[in-house]
Amino acid sequence: MTSSLPPDRSTIATEHRNPRSMDLHTLSVRACVDLINEENRAVLDAMDRASDALTDLIGRAEPGFRRGGRLIYLGAGTSGRLGVLDASEAPPTFQVEIGRVVGVIAGGDAALKRSSESREDEPDGAEDELRALGIRDDDTVVGLAAGGTTPYVRGGLAIAKGLAPGCATGLVCCTPIEKPPGADVLVVLETGPEVVTGSTRMKAGTATKLAINTISTTLMVRTGRVYQNLMVDLRATNDKLMDRAARIIRELTGLDRDACFVLLERSGRSVKHAVVMHRLGVDRSEADRLLGDAGGRLDAVLDRS
Repeated sequence: MTSSLPPDRSTIATEHRNPRSMDLHTLSVRACVDLINEENRAVLDAMDRASDALTDLIGRAEPGFRRGGRLIYLGAGTSGRLGVLDASEAPPTFQVEIGRVVGVIAGGDAALKRSSESREDEPDGAEDELRALGIRDDDTVVGLAAGGTTPYVRGGLAIAKGLAPGCATGLVCCTPIEKPPGADVLVVLETGPEVVTGSTRMKAGTATKLAINTISTTLMVRTGRVYQNLMVDLRATNDKLMDRAARIIRELTGLDRDACFVLLERSGRSVKHAVVMHRLGVDRSEADRLLGDAGGRLDAVLDRS
């Protein structure tokens, strides 16, 4: 009987009761808002304390990512959904190739809309998908697990290391634990007990979102997909992004708005090409060659001019 019981997770900080929210059910709307806001302040403090570990993880990921490796998030439940979200936003924001940032979630795509929490108990649950991805030494696999104990995530990191011993791996969690087998780096975002006990979609989820924003954005910046603080690799695929692209071109060329849209169309709706074409007085073909020779880095092309 006892052997069939689930593991006791009462020692995990994200499962503890929060003494500041013991009377939560009695609070007014305003009091709920104020309490949740106050608790959320712990998230930024947790990020500050984790900055060294985040720097270590990104530093390990960067060389392989520069060589064409992938950033792969591995998670279940809220953590898995956050990883898939970050992966889905990378291509339109940075024009990174689809498949360079990947989100793997326990239960597959169906788990994005419908809870599949039972799948997180399978330590070998990610094996088929990781094998299908063909994990390579240049890849980085980042496990996401608020409590740090999710078998699907911990097992997945060990599987990834077995498939590609040279790949970089890390576990992002929100409670102090020992670094698990398969993880090169442990990133602890110590956010403490939740307002609603165990509801890690709250502070832990917010901290996890900030951490993966930091990981992916820093990798994109370091590989030349941002110039100054402008997303010069965005895909101008709708009116909002067309407007943003034109404004970026205006910032970097001084042209008026109408001229920016004309240049954007001439460039094939590529901000980088448009800026190079104007600043260097070349056509799109030459701009393409120059950017290709510079590894796509706009700063390298402009600095040579």
